[in-house]
Amino acid sequence: MSLWQRLIADARSYDSCARFWVDGGYTSVRWGDLVAEAQRTVPALRRLGVGPGARVAVVLANGPGAARALAAGWMCGAAVASLPVRVPGTDPEGYAEHLRTICDHLEPVALLADSATLAGLPRPLHPTVPAHAFEDLAADGDAVDPTPPGDDEVAFIQYSSGSTGTPKGCMLTPRAIAAQLDMLARLTAAEPGETGATWLPWSHDMGLFGGLLSGWWNDVTTYYSTPQRFLMSPRTWFEDIARYGAHYTAGSPTALQVAARVTALRARTLPGSLAQLKAAIIGAERVHWEVLEAAVADLGRFGLRRQALMPAYGLAEGTLAVTATPMSDEPRFVAMDSVALAAGRLRRVDPDAPGATKVVSAGTVCDGMELIEPRPGGDRLAPIRFRSTSLATGYYGDPDRTRRQFVDGVFDTGDLGFVVDGHLYPVGRSDDMISIAGRNVYLREVEKAIEEADELRFGCSTLVDAQLPGRSRLTLLLETGGARIDHDAVARRAATAAMSAAALTLDECVFLRRNALPRTPSGKIQRHRCRQLLAEGGFAAVATVQLQQSEAV
Repeated sequence: MSLWQRLIADARSYDSCARFWVDGGYTSVRWGDLVAEAQRTVPALRRLGVGPGARVAVVLANGPGAARALAAGWMCGAAVASLPVRVPGTDPEGYAEHLRTICDHLEPVALLADSATLAGLPRPLHPTVPAHAFEDLAADGDAVDPTPPGDDEVAFIQYSSGSTGTPKGCMLTPRAIAAQLDMLARLTAAEPGETGATWLPWSHDMGLFGGLLSGWWNDVTTYYSTPQRFLMSPRTWFEDIARYGAHYTAGSPTALQVAARVTALRARTLPGSLAQLKAAIIGAERVHWEVLEAAVADLGRFGLRRQALMPAYGLAEGTLAVTATPMSDEPRFVAMDSVALAAGRLRRVDPDAPGATKVVSAGTVCDGMELIEPRPGGDRLAPIRFRSTSLATGYYGDPDRTRRQFVDGVFDTGDLGFVVDGHLYPVGRSDDMISIAGRNVYLREVEKAIEEADELRFGCSTLVDAQLPGRSRLTLLLETGGARIDHDAVARRAATAAMSAAALTLDECVFLRRNALPRTPSGKIQRHRCRQLLAEGGFAAVATVQLQQSEAV
């Protein structure tokens, strides 16, 4: 079905609505009314030069203004480019420079954002790109017939914060977006009249396509909270699911771990049950088995079913999902020898064997997808490559990168994994492989071993390498807070774990306050940015342990 038929024409008759978190409460807007408001906003956008063939940059901060601007931009016939939101705790000037760089590359006719975002940016932000607040776009013009992009024209450009390097703008057509939304509807068996609840940022593919547009496409009343509200009170995620009887949600493993633990510790009861939850898609980063087990243990008394947890794998270049756990299945894992896995080798072991690591399945290939690699039966980690009906057409303004990664309709993700019994097991990115003394070492597996050894929360550490004459210097950056921490003892255990997992020698351990490590809006640690900040002295360390001298400073 056409994207515009479903989101514009059909939505006018929907009975469901979008419920946006605004000023401390949810405000309700019928999907048909949202479409009508967007249509009345078209004249205001056209006066800004937004029209067929133009590009308009939008910072999609969750809320009715962003939803209206997205729809109105499409109705004007423009390609809407999604710019990343500012991650809390990051440098405002660094964020402003990031937006300027994207605008230099994109050359949009205008930049749209909510007034709160613009208030935190220098004015003017860019010498040739005017910035306008959603609130200033009048929705009182005469309704204009929509002229959205054609099915095979570029309608959306997804820019990321980047977990591994320079941001990229993935170009998506209406045909690709529609294929993805239709696939997600079949994956979750979504039905009109059901309910969703999400807080994920719309500037991320999981929040936009798995949240805003899925609710819109499926005629599902959906509660759209905000990342800021989640960060202030993680348990609001599950409180909303229980209070409003949500059937669908999505989030990252890190968010699941934090929210489940906080809910279990601070909530004696919830304002409803979690038993009706059909699908909680868990993705955006590697899923650890221990996180899933802990979530069921913490939230089982509130009705959460193990089968509702759906680990998945996807990325912006595929619009969103590539593989996902079927709704009929419970999550599964394969136990691998952690030392071998850190070196890129696959050796299955008993789950209770010393040094075993449980690699979680991201499910089977979704409809419309074809997994080219990895192939079943391999004995080493292999690149993940796929073709898809929802594949991006390339990177905006970057033909060289497009030619390298999009070859004959097949996309090379840069991720590594393996396949067992038709299930994909993603392990990490090839960028996370470093060469030590002539051998390859996968850093994320070492980080996992360190976090387990010190009983830390998953996703709180990263290893950063710096090239010195004749060798690499390895620094462990670790978020622990600072209160009542024996930094020297933690550093010693981390060094022992790194040596046991991959024969790596740590040079130093830098302890940081919580949330000090730079992350993407989806929660992934930006290793390249960590390396840059460490070299520039940009971290405010709580303590530093030089492991050769074993002295905390």
